[in-house]
Amino acid sequence: MEQRHLGRTGLRVSRIGLGTLTWGRDTDEHDAADVLKTFWEAGGTLVDTADVYGDGDAEYLLGRLIGGLVPRRDLIISTKAGSVPDPDRRFDGSRGHLLAALDASLARLGTDYVDVWQVHAFDPDTPLEESLQALDIAVASGRARYAGVSNFCGWQLAKAATWQLCAPGTRTRLAATQMEYSLLQRGIEREVLPAALDLGIGLLPSSPLGRGVLTGKYRGDALPPDSRGASDHFGLFVEPYLDDTASRIVDAVSTAADGLAVTPLQVALAWVRDRPGVAAPIVGARNAQQLTAALSVEALSLPDEICRALDDVSAPVHRYPDHDWSTL
Repeated sequence: MEQRHLGRTGLRVSRIGLGTLTWGRDTDEHDAADVLKTFWEAGGTLVDTADVYGDGDAEYLLGRLIGGLVPRRDLIISTKAGSVPDPDRRFDGSRGHLLAALDASLARLGTDYVDVWQVHAFDPDTPLEESLQALDIAVASGRARYAGVSNFCGWQLAKAATWQLCAPGTRTRLAATQMEYSLLQRGIEREVLPAALDLGIGLLPSSPLGRGVLTGKYRGDALPPDSRGASDHFGLFVEPYLDDTASRIVDAVSTAADGLAVTPLQVALAWVRDRPGVAAPIVGARNAQQLTAALSVEALSLPDEICRALDDVSAPVHRYPDHDWSTL
C-alpha cells in the first residue's frame, strides 16, 4: 500500500487507515484479529482508535493483538482523548484529564507510546492553551510521537495550530486533524480543509463512505438487517444520510461504478482518498471480508471526468464569506 506523509512531518502512514470504532462491541476479538492481520498483510500501517471506543475495549483488544499477531514496530497507532460519558459535559480538555486518559490508553494498549495522539474534540470550558500543553507534555515525555486534534472547526484548528507554531517555549506542531469527510459530507471544505492545507496539517477523514451509505446498501427503501442503519446504537448515526439529497449522490456514485466496472465503495473511497490535503481515510470494517473490499481501492484512480461529475453532484453551497463577496 502506498505511504504518505502525515501533514508537514516526517511520519509516513498508509494511505488507508483502519478504524476500530466497533471493536469490543460489534467486532469481537476473533474478527478483530482477522481484520488487523488482513490490513497488515496488505501493507496497512495506520490504526485509529480512541479511549471511548467500546468504553475502552477497542484499545484493549488492539493491545492484545499487538506483538503476538502483528509487530508493534509495523503499526502507526493513533488514539484520542477528551470525550467523556458525562451528560453535563461531553468533552473534557483539561490537562489533568487528558494526561490521565493517555496513561490509561497506554495501559490498555500495552505499549509505552502511541504514534499519534489527538484531542478528540474542542472543549469550550477549558482554555485551549491548557489542552495544547497536554500534547506538548505527552510528546516531550515520549508517551506520544506526534500530536493532533479531532472535530475542531476551522477557527479552532487555525488557532490551535498557530498557537503551537508561535507561542514561546518548545511546542509540538500539529500533525493531523481527524474530521468526517465524504461525498455526503463536504462541510470541512469551507474552512477546515483550507486551514489544514495552509498550516501543513494532514487530514484523516472519518466516515469516508458516508457512514456506509455510499456503498449503495441502502438504495431505495432497503435497510439490511445486519447493517449499521438497522442497529440500535448506530441507526440514528446513519439516518441523516438516508434523505433525497444523499440518494442522488449515491445514484451518481453507482453510475460511475458501473461505467468503471468497479463497486460504489471503491469509487467513493478513491474520491476522498485523493482529495487535496488527505493523508489517509479511516475505514471501519466489522470483518476481514469488508476490509478486503475496501482495500481493493488501492489499484483504482478515478478519471478526471468522473471526479468532476462527482464534485458537481455533491457540491456543497459555499457563498459568503467563502467566495469573493463582489461576485455575489
